[in-house]
Amino acid sequence: MTTEATPSEKYLEVQRSAEFAGLRRKLRSFIFPMTAAFFLWYALYVLLSAYARGFMSLKIVGHINVALLFGLLQFVSTFLIAWYYSRYAAKELDPIADKIGADLEDHR
Repeated sequence: MTTEATPSEKYLEVQRSAEFAGLRRKLRSFIFPMTAAFFLWYALYVLLSAYARGFMSLKIVGHINVALLFGLLQFVSTFLIAWYYSRYAAKELDPIADKIGADLEDHR
């Protein structure tokens, strides 16, 4: 009589695998630098708004000033990061995750 691994044991085996570690490493190599970059960009906006009011109030065109432009660029950068992540995930992460998932399904 052979004993089959329980689902939790299978998931633990996957979690300990080199493939899964590589997937986590690839994810973290994107997430941590991008999060740090966005946080610094946002902190710059907040600090300039608090301590460089003269600069932030400079008019660019009509009633549009530097502060408004920086604020709008926060939205733009958020959407660009989300778009870039979706491309990165589709190319770098999803194939590995799909293979891990398929291997797990095959062992059920």
